Amino acid sequence: MREPSQTSLIFAVIPANHSILFMSAYLEYKERMQQVADFRYSAAVLQWDQETYMPVKGEDARARQLATLSQTAHERFTDPALGQLIRDLTDHPGLGPTEAKNVIRSLEDYEKEKRLSPAFVRRLSETVSKSFQAWMAARAANDFSIFAPVLDQLVVLKREEADRKGYIDHPYDALLHDYEKGSTVRWLDDLFSKLVPSLQKILDKVREAPQVDNSFLHGYFPAQQQWAFGLAVLRKMGLDFDAARQDKSEHPFTTNFSSKDVRVTTRINEADFTSMTWSCIHEGGHALYEQGLPETQYGLPLGEACSLSIHESQSRLWENNLGRSLVFWESLWPVLLEHFPAHFKEVTPQQFYKGINRVEPSLIRTESDELTYHFHIVVRYELEKRLMDKSLSTKDIPAFWNEHYKKYLGLDVPDDRRGCLQDVHWSHGSFGYFPTYTLGSLYAAQFSQSSKAAIPDLEAQIKAGNYQSLLGWLRAHIHQYGRFYDSEDLCRKVTGESLNPDVFLDYARGKFGGIYTLSPDF
Repeated sequence: MREPSQTSLIFAVIPANHSILFMSAYLEYKERMQQVADFRYSAAVLQWDQETYMPVKGEDARARQLATLSQTAHERFTDPALGQLIRDLTDHPGLGPTEAKNVIRSLEDYEKEKRLSPAFVRRLSETVSKSFQAWMAARAANDFSIFAPVLDQLVVLKREEADRKGYIDHPYDALLHDYEKGSTVRWLDDLFSKLVPSLQKILDKVREAPQVDNSFLHGYFPAQQQWAFGLAVLRKMGLDFDAARQDKSEHPFTTNFSSKDVRVTTRINEADFTSMTWSCIHEGGHALYEQGLPETQYGLPLGEACSLSIHESQSRLWENNLGRSLVFWESLWPVLLEHFPAHFKEVTPQQFYKGINRVEPSLIRTESDELTYHFHIVVRYELEKRLMDKSLSTKDIPAFWNEHYKKYLGLDVPDDRRGCLQDVHWSHGSFGYFPTYTLGSLYAAQFSQSSKAAIPDLEAQIKAGNYQSLLGWLRAHIHQYGRFYDSEDLCRKVTGESLNPDVFLDYARGKFGGIYTLSPDF
């Protein structure tokens, strides 16, 4: 259970005049932090609009608007007066656990952000806006060279950002820290060096077995039917549509402007049932996390997600551990047949379960299976760290990408759109984000295992169409804490141990061993 705020108790343990001074200072800190959040969330609204509804000719003005909001938010947050206020509060005896953690996290953020000048923040924001529009144009033309010049400018700025923020061993560490506090190239290299060979062994065994049929997932699935089905699934998951909405975008994403205003997007391929379906479930997992954050902590660290890895654990848990399970689709079978009566009338839930878990190397990360997915992440991780240490130039990204897709997945990349232009992340300047997808999958396996131990009849409940026990467990054990804990501390609190890749590997062996009828000792 979340540690309660002790604000109501401080008057009994410290002198009254100190209490008044403390409350006044903390309320000033809270108000100033919420004003910073107002600017940041206003920028997020414009970014959401930029990716969903903004007309093409709005590009230049939108870049300016976003730059102004980003710069203003940065200036307000790095104001020396706010920094001093946070420092003064850090050692105040009146702080309860909640207030103390907010102040500590804010000081960490302040010390990091003050290393970036307002002019740099504005320049970075302007370049990101231009980069996103260039990425969109490059995808439409299927030509990386359209994206390359502005991406190169962005890479230079991200290297500068790493230098400004500081690092010990590798410039990429400074960017990784933004998404997963404490993660480093050294740590990730060690993790992937252990994970990838084990995944490769499982993949090799699966390849030796007869392939499962998934032909029923392809055909013609009208966009409107897919859209209606996606919304039905999100509602079944528990997403509150009085505090959320779904729209379409070039690349699916989730953003929020408060816990009561969360936006998810998806994309539709009328020839492939899986594309939108698991996009909805994945983004729905993100959105449920955002809706579960404490509303009373708006603008404060405890009103924000623990980390991007924990955020990804929520989307991957719903997408894979639940969304690719047999009991989940047994519960949804009537809903599926209601929306697609002709497509699946001759298919059984068991056949469907095997088909949606077909293991087969593919070009597109967001549409890949649970095993080969992590090879997609390794390619991006290896590429990004080389961009940051200057051992790879921007113009050489396509060649590096294609070479490593051949190495890890045995695939020839036919064009840029299905290759290095498939993800939106670089156009946002999100270097260091991709490793959190693998970390999130590993955390998800542990959280899923713990939820089943805590709720013995969980699978029976899900099969009956009741997902509320799972959502309630996630709310109580993960969502409500915000940034109170670091990822590893939260993992130990929830599961009793630190991040343990063996839990995911055991899950994968059990699941795919059953689907492909492999021997128990594989």
